[in-house]
Amino acid sequence: MMETHNTRYTRTPQSEKMKWVNHVAKLMDNQFRMPGTNFRFGLDPILGFLPVAGDLASFGVSAMLVMTMARHGASGKVVALMLVNIVLDTLIGSIPVLGNIFDFFFKANQRNVRLLTRHYEEGKYQGSGKGVIIGVLVAIVVLFILLIWVLWQLAEWIYTQLAAIL
Repeated sequence: MMETHNTRYTRTPQSEKMKWVNHVAKLMDNQFRMPGTNFRFGLDPILGFLPVAGDLASFGVSAMLVMTMARHGASGKVVALMLVNIVLDTLIGSIPVLGNIFDFFFKANQRNVRLLTRHYEEGKYQGSGKGVIIGVLVAIVVLFILLIWVLWQLAEWIYTQLAAIL
């Protein structure tokens, strides 16, 4: 005979935010399946086909997810690892052709959700995370400026290469 457990799902603002984080991470990294395979991909590699704008949009969504996770108790170390993931995803993902292939496999948002889940499972939850928020905001702004500069340099280099050929 099956035993019934008295488990209830409680809706709290925190659990709803984390459901939102999981949903957006899935949308960006694993929403679609390649027909006939188990290979999954999301909007991140698709956005990567739009030069500069797609990479900036992906970075913005990833940064928003990291901010949400930081507000919900991720430690400074976990947030730093998350930022490294989105920087790698954005910088390497912005390289024409190679970056598009990279985006299909790296899946920074899913990596970040796994980091946070492991962080919670290890009992290292930090509470509200308010102390980390300002540092994360500063890091995101600096990374955004760095991203714009790198994309500008890349576009300039491509332009000079094309000008030399033509």
